[in-house]
Amino acid sequence: MQMRRLNLPLNPLRAFAIASRHKTFTAAARELGVSQVAISRQIAILENYLNVSLFERGTRSAKLTEVGRAFGLEISGLFDELESCTRRIINQETQSTVNLRVYPTFAHHWLMPRLADFTERYPDIRVRFDTRVEPLDFRGTHLDVAVQLGSGSWRDARSRKMFDEEVDVVCSQRYLDKAGPIRAPEDLAECDLLHARYRRRAWEFWAETLKVDISRHRQMEFDTSLLTFSAAEQGFGMAIGQLGLLQDSIRDGRLVCPINRPIPTGAAFYVVWPTATSVNVKTRRFIDWLLEQVGEAPEFFKAGEGAQATLAAPRRTKSTSGLPNL
Repeated sequence: MQMRRLNLPLNPLRAFAIASRHKTFTAAARELGVSQVAISRQIAILENYLNVSLFERGTRSAKLTEVGRAFGLEISGLFDELESCTRRIINQETQSTVNLRVYPTFAHHWLMPRLADFTERYPDIRVRFDTRVEPLDFRGTHLDVAVQLGSGSWRDARSRKMFDEEVDVVCSQRYLDKAGPIRAPEDLAECDLLHARYRRRAWEFWAETLKVDISRHRQMEFDTSLLTFSAAEQGFGMAIGQLGLLQDSIRDGRLVCPINRPIPTGAAFYVVWPTATSVNVKTRRFIDWLLEQVGEAPEFFKAGEGAQATLAAPRRTKSTSGLPNL
């Protein structure tokens, strides 16, 4: 008969293992970055679980009991070994992976159509996408690099501009044929305007710039720009498109720009990386590749320089396989 597994209180066990090694709550609290009271509380939880006394508590001090000393000797090494194993796995997983923060729309429309070129050149490097839309802060994350829209200034980071953001009205040819001739902003009076929740001011910015009243137009809102641009391609209406991201859709005819009045927003897309840690080779390769895609000079390696150090030299093949680890 299989023995029933214990539901081990891991946090109290870890607190006790460190406290038993230091023999004081104060030193254990300092190592874990918590209060002395928190350490005492965790050890009390463990004592209740085991139904034994591990520390004798005095007015101003605590002393290991005989049981506590013996138990501490047994488990402290186990937690050290567990931490070593965990660090080893993290290092193995991340040494060949670029952890990238990127907007879903940028990933879908701009990066994914080009990424096969990167994986063909560097088949040993994987790209893991983090598509959360939140303020960028490299502290406390495993992020190596990010592509962000802004003015070029992020905390504890360096950046290089990829391209300026320009917007214009986009729609499908099918919707344009149905809506009638549209050549000027005023011709949109009877059109359906598609909005993205994260870019609520896109139409407002466009209208203010061209001095057009859109308050009475039919509106439809989507959760993301990705859905909004997809709805435009499917013929649901007109959207304010980010031209740098949609150039492939426009080139292939999935979207058209009926008014053809590109407007700079004053923002730009940047590749951004942290300054608090050194930039490893795989990340430098990826940053230089991004810059190459937009015709910018490399940041880290001379143009055409082969992969060095920890990376094998890139090999060119006809295969386009090798998708990012999403």
